[in-house]
Amino acid sequence: MRAQFVLSEIGVGLRRNLTMTFAVVISVALSLALFGGALLMREQVSTMKGYWYDKVNVSIYFCNKNDAETAATCDKGAVTAEQKKQVKDDLGKMDIVKDVHYESADQAFKHYKEQFGDTSLADTITPDQMQESYRVKLDDPEKYKVVATAFAGRDGVHSVEDQRGILDNLFELMNGMNVAALCVMALMLVIALMLIVNTVRVSAFSRRRETGIMRLVGASSFYIQMPFIMEAAFAGLIGGVLACGMLLVGRYFLIDHGLALSEKLNLVNFIGWDAVLAKLPLVLAIALLMPALAGFVALRKYLKV
Repeated sequence: MRAQFVLSEIGVGLRRNLTMTFAVVISVALSLALFGGALLMREQVSTMKGYWYDKVNVSIYFCNKNDAETAATCDKGAVTAEQKKQVKDDLGKMDIVKDVHYESADQAFKHYKEQFGDTSLADTITPDQMQESYRVKLDDPEKYKVVATAFAGRDGVHSVEDQRGILDNLFELMNGMNVAALCVMALMLVIALMLIVNTVRVSAFSRRRETGIMRLVGASSFYIQMPFIMEAAFAGLIGGVLACGMLLVGRYFLIDHGLALSEKLNLVNFIGWDAVLAKLPLVLAIALLMPALAGFVALRKYLKV
């Protein structure tokens, strides 16, 4: 009987405040969709870092004849065979070096043409302008500075570059987008909480006579508050389900179909469905508990007789 009464009161409250309940559902759905999206974005960045950092190389570029005339680091002339051999030997003695690959000027020119062959700039470059290099694979890419310190400024060495710096700019952009999403999520969450509190207060005010009578006949505070708390929790749960739907549709549309980024960006290791599904219970839990707690706080004043 008590359970039936609570359920009937929930239905009455939702019907009486249908517009505000709808606003609560939408605001909760949007805020939690942004929250889940921010979590997935952070995981995507971590996945990409692990994937790409494992593939980046440290490149040691050697001076060529053109550099000897234009680059301050090559004022002693083009690199000699002895200098290249010395660099190779020193790299072999370093424990952090996993592999060393030599790229000749002709190979560098071929790769350049493959990458930029359709641009007008490619026609102005000749093989003798390209630099020989050692592409160094490290066990830990974070130790790039060890290689840079050991070889930068040596005779015959033009520069030491870490390809990770290019990726860091991308990751910083993605992290910035993640922070922006979290800020919008926080704003939407505040709006949702305000709507929940106001909805519960309006519902409690419209039924103040009934709750007063229940108090007079000896009903406990918990029994009186339960329908209002359940109303808020139910509205939040619907919003949470919608948020989960948005995350699933977003993953499907952006990566698998629609934009199909997984096909267009083959070099990017996207997060899988398991990552999305793992976030759904957290989104639903927050959607259920947050409105319930907000409703409980709001009722402490408005259900006093």
